[in-house]
Amino acid sequence: MAGIEHRVNMLLGRFIPEQRLFLRSDTETRFIRLSPLTQFVAVSGSVIVVAWALLSAAMILMDSVGAGDLRDQAEREQALYEMRLSEMAEERDNRAEEASSAQNRYALALDEVSKMQSALLNAEDRVKELETGISVIQRTLQRTVAERDAARTETEGLRGQLQAEADGDVTDLSRMQDMEVLLQAMVDTLGQTAAERDLIAADAAAAYGLVKEMDYQRALDQDRTDRIFSQLEDALAVSVQPLDDMFRKVGIDSQQLIGKVREGYSGQGGPSLPIVISTKGDGEALDPNIMRAKELVEQLDRLNLYRIAAEKTPFDMPLRSAYRFTSGFGPRWGRMHNGADFAGAHGSPVYSTADGVVLKADWASGYGRLITIQHEFGIETRYAHLAKIRVKVGQRVSRGERIGDMGNSGRSTGTHLHYEVRVGGKPVNPMTYIKAARDVF
Repeated sequence: MAGIEHRVNMLLGRFIPEQRLFLRSDTETRFIRLSPLTQFVAVSGSVIVVAWALLSAAMILMDSVGAGDLRDQAEREQALYEMRLSEMAEERDNRAEEASSAQNRYALALDEVSKMQSALLNAEDRVKELETGISVIQRTLQRTVAERDAARTETEGLRGQLQAEADGDVTDLSRMQDMEVLLQAMVDTLGQTAAERDLIAADAAAAYGLVKEMDYQRALDQDRTDRIFSQLEDALAVSVQPLDDMFRKVGIDSQQLIGKVREGYSGQGGPSLPIVISTKGDGEALDPNIMRAKELVEQLDRLNLYRIAAEKTPFDMPLRSAYRFTSGFGPRWGRMHNGADFAGAHGSPVYSTADGVVLKADWASGYGRLITIQHEFGIETRYAHLAKIRVKVGQRVSRGERIGDMGNSGRSTGTHLHYEVRVGGKPVNPMTYIKAARDVF
């Protein structure tokens, strides 16, 4: 061992000469011999200590800078998210205002249609009366012409008879005078009949002109009605199609949905009368304007039923404040995660995503404080890990009503909301409903 140390000292001595440290006192002088190996070990240890200190300082500085960047990034993401939420809320309000405005415009248009319908029915009655009057005038005119022709024929015969009698018996003056009086009476009658004929012909011409004017006015009214109907049909098509797509994306049959909603909202009554469907005669086709108005009423009813169904289906977000999406629906850690997790501040308000009745509002194993709400169409929502429950079992809640506060109860690694949607008892991805609603509201 001593030989190895001596060789190492000899080798290091070429670069690091041996040093002696003298220690002097009042009575004696001593020295400490510092071999090359001792000096190398001391210098190496000092270098290692200094390097470790620099490395530690650099790591601490990098951690501090990284933490600051993460905080800045989190603040930027939160600001962007809040801005997006504000834009979505504003867009939803705009869509609601547009739907309300469309309904108001439809109500005004329906009033105009009713007024035009009444005017058209009155016009039809007036046309029928004029046609009947014209037919009577034509028959009277034909009868008068026939009577005039018969009177002329009879007059010619009497004139011939008078001429013959005058030739045969000139002395029968009294009879001739009687015949002349009769002839004059017939001439006067023929003149009066001709005057009546001319008056009837003038009335018939005026009636034909009035009928043409009414036909032109009716054509204008029909064109205006067609434009109103077209605008209403386009507005309803634009409003109903997105709702059809929204329910289709979550796997709900729109026809069955409308049937169920109509069963629950089928009451009728009151003094109002329905739209009258008139026909021009037995076996004739219905008025196309009435049929279009009936179809518009059905589309508006469909839109209203969709609105009711949307209120009862969980298309809303359970949170309105800032949050971070931390876990989605699907397998996680070897097990099935049946919902979506949203992390946020402790005590953040939690809202019901649809109208329904509270089935459970208590502690549940694994879920912590849990609220379960039963909605229409066999849909159920769950809100877990709450800090506080604000509803009771059996309570009826509305969409957007606050039901609890976000917390960290149950089996949880931090403050968050576990949100589930179940259809017929089977869990489905809640983000399907949320994403489908973003295209409409």
